[in-house]
Amino acid sequence: MFNTYTVRTHSRDEMVEVTTDIQQWISSQSFKNGIAIVSSKHTTAGITVNENADPDVKTDFLRRLDEVYPWNHPEDRHMEGNTASHLKTSTVGHAQTIPVQNGKLVLGTWQGIYFCEFDGPRSRQYTVTLIGG
Repeated sequence: MFNTYTVRTHSRDEMVEVTTDIQQWISSQSFKNGIAIVSSKHTTAGITVNENADPDVKTDFLRRLDEVYPWNHPEDRHMEGNTASHLKTSTVGHAQTIPVQNGKLVLGTWQGIYFCEFDGPRSRQYTVTLIGG
């Protein structure tokens, strides 16, 4: 089973929680047990699992990535000028694998799945692939 989602981001760096959308689709598929692979279709946007209770986690996460990968670096040569966004995506990763048990994503109490924009704002896509049954 496979589904493609579109996300509209509103700033250069942004984390959009997508957990509910994914869980609703899994429930609609009567999928019981296996894994969900959530994957970004972009080289400048990734997927991560992180805390979804305190919004400051997202703020701190993005700020710290900016400290490690500043947007403007005098030695960057990529002609599009978005080297930082490529590095952030490689660090976060383009995909996450989440277990599914009894039709529910197996996440901790405070965990959520995030689409991580690093070169926005843009219209983006990510996919969810279910393996198992």
